[in-house]
Amino acid sequence: MRVALYSYWRSSSSWRVRIALHLKGVPFAYRAVDLRQGLQFSDAHRARNPMSQVPVLEVEQTGETRHLAQSMAILEWIEERFPTPRLLPAADYDRARVRALAEHVNSGIQPYQNLAALRWLKGRMPGLETDWVKHWLSAGLGQLEAAVKDGAGRFCQGDTVTLADLYLVPQLSSARRFGVDLAPCPTLVRIEAACWELEAFRLAEPEAQPDAPKEP
Repeated sequence: MRVALYSYWRSSSSWRVRIALHLKGVPFAYRAVDLRQGLQFSDAHRARNPMSQVPVLEVEQTGETRHLAQSMAILEWIEERFPTPRLLPAADYDRARVRALAEHVNSGIQPYQNLAALRWLKGRMPGLETDWVKHWLSAGLGQLEAAVKDGAGRFCQGDTVTLADLYLVPQLSSARRFGVDLAPCPTLVRIEAACWELEAFRLAEPEAQPDAPKEP
């Protein structure tokens, strides 16, 4: 089986998938899709994902090539196909909690920072996009801080890395990039620091990707 990830270095959704692949030791080819140049709208990429988004996971096996889109679906597939180390807890309640924390980011926070949405806002009222993203990221992370406390240990769910941590780390990085104050989120920041101690998180960070801008 051959695996390739269509990714953009700064995409938080792609970042989540990179962490999982590195955690599970899955070899993969990195194929950059430059969102700034609009390559996600190319015919070639639309054939992989009609939504014109990244990430897309390409899987070649037994002469067949398949494409998986949407980070949550991709991560669920990776978890089922490569179960060790597990990213979803054994207990049903704990699994549901981890999925809920991940979805809090996936559907409740991250969409407010999407490049397409920010460009749309900027085109209609320049400056509004900055207030928009800071307001909604601050609100969402404050809610996540409250939600994660019940069940957090070293990581979001006890002392083992789960899917929730894969969503948390890229989101906090985005929040900093947009100038969001993280002082009200000490639990989230503490968990993030624990994640950064793991090599898989460092290998997956945006600046370590081949399409990341290089220092002059």
